[in-house]
Amino acid sequence: MATVTGPLTESDLAAWQRDGYLFVRNLFAADEMRLLLKYARGDERMAGQAYGRRDAAGQVTKLALYNETGDDLYSVFAKSTRIVDRMEQVLGGEVYLYHFKMMLKEPLVGGAWEWHQDYGYWYNNGCLLPHMASCLIAVDRATKANGCLQVLRGSHEMGRLEHGKTGDQVGIEQERVDAAMRMFDLEYVEAEPGDALFFHGNLLHRSDQNTSPNPRWSLICCYNAARNNPYKEGRHPRYAPLERVGDDAIREWARAHKLDA
Repeated sequence: MATVTGPLTESDLAAWQRDGYLFVRNLFAADEMRLLLKYARGDERMAGQAYGRRDAAGQVTKLALYNETGDDLYSVFAKSTRIVDRMEQVLGGEVYLYHFKMMLKEPLVGGAWEWHQDYGYWYNNGCLLPHMASCLIAVDRATKANGCLQVLRGSHEMGRLEHGKTGDQVGIEQERVDAAMRMFDLEYVEAEPGDALFFHGNLLHRSDQNTSPNPRWSLICCYNAARNNPYKEGRHPRYAPLERVGDDAIREWARAHKLDA
């Protein structure tokens, strides 16, 4: 799995086209991640809004999803130039925030996410083109044991696939997954806090159950190209200009809200 260390180069963009994802080490610094972890662990609003999704075996993973930015620390990350600038490179133009979510895979009980494509969901919201992508930021350390993300390298080239119900989730039929796994290499995205994976809306991905004593929380920020504005109302918003924030914004927000790491 190739690792990006600076602004995206022509080689990085070629890898994006080939693989459907880019892995960025240390996109956010250790102290920024400690701030986010402390904020998220103590966020009663998020805890109250989080809802569960059962996998095929009945295990539950929780998430809290937001369509709009607000005066919270997740929003500062979602508006960061470190994410947005790269998103505009890989998607080839202006983007807007489609939504963001905290994924909460708890120790020993956190469920799996079945094989799926994000655009498999978003297509039904009126987005005609797959000019959409996500950035997953590791909040906790992500390992195979605690159910890190898995991707099939290059599988975005398959285009949008049909999805059906699997447990409480919507996923791809196993026959087609089995065929894809014979064609594309499986990558486990093991990550340290602050590492980030940018991935295409059509990339096949999943995660295992968390069988470890350690949580795996992550923040996933999702973006749509402005030129791909949905033609109808859906679960997530239509285009609105995104006011991005600079590299000092996370620490400035923490100081203003008297949050320390």
